[in-house]
Amino acid sequence: MITATDIFTISSQKQFEKIALKVFRFQYENNLVYKEFCDFLKTDVQKVKSLQQIPFLPIQFFKSHNVVSNNNPIQTTFSSSGTTGMITSKHLVTDVTLYEESYRKGFAEFYGNIEDYVVLALLPSYLEREGSSLIYMVEDLIKLSNHPESGFYLHNHDDLIKKLLKLDQSGQNVILIGVTYALLDLIEKEKLNLQNTIIMETGGMKGKRKEMIREELHKQLCDGFGVSAIHSEYGMTELLSQAYSLGNGIFECPSWMQILIRDTEDALTYIPQGKTGGINVIDLANINSCSFIATQDLGKKYPNNSFEVLGRFDNSDIRGCNLMVV
Repeated sequence: MITATDIFTISSQKQFEKIALKVFRFQYENNLVYKEFCDFLKTDVQKVKSLQQIPFLPIQFFKSHNVVSNNNPIQTTFSSSGTTGMITSKHLVTDVTLYEESYRKGFAEFYGNIEDYVVLALLPSYLEREGSSLIYMVEDLIKLSNHPESGFYLHNHDDLIKKLLKLDQSGQNVILIGVTYALLDLIEKEKLNLQNTIIMETGGMKGKRKEMIREELHKQLCDGFGVSAIHSEYGMTELLSQAYSLGNGIFECPSWMQILIRDTEDALTYIPQGKTGGINVIDLANINSCSFIATQDLGKKYPNNSFEVLGRFDNSDIRGCNLMVV
């Protein structure tokens, strides 16, 4: 049996691969949806000896199926945002402590001790609905920061600007986590010049503004907040782990998460570093659902397992990915 300790103490590529292959066999045997998918691809489980041979479940399955790898009671269900009438993804979580351990350890790996920061959150679209895994994480980080000034903001931009200026000028380290459109709204109110604050965008215009390319967006945010780099968080409802970018849009994963880049025309083929393709994520914290997910994001992989997110497939791009319609 694979334990949380096995997953969260990985320290080498060899160890990662060994545990990933164990997780694959466990999920093949215990996750009916994943087993049917692997069988549809005629996967010979005994012959799967490398990460590249593992089948990756298309992320859309989280909209249409219950993707679970045990019979334990569901402790919580995370759901994706969507417009009215749209089918949303649901991630059935049978052990929420795995999620907590994943984001706490992941945050510490990139940023150090949470108690060193005041955590401010500007996440209106997420805060206004039920079931957001991002809100669950940020709420916990706010509590763990153990700082009375930490907290959520909704539309009270004036109060947030005052708080940011006061904390920043006092020399306090601050992390402002915000949905992209809300951060842009904030700097339209007032241009800032922050010295001790990290701005972390979680992506998404949520239909409130036109989409922008990352370089243009980050330039606007850098100018508006007076910072030299914009940090980013890459996570999703279907994952229990996050990758972080400390600037320039280059993401790094915690040690129990990796990505592969698949060919956009042939979902079972991988392409070399530096070329654009579909992002496949291995998230070993997803032990109780599915750890091998083919996302609808496009990206490039670089040395040291770092990667860049370049956009999303539109429906016409999925034509070469006939696995999506299984």
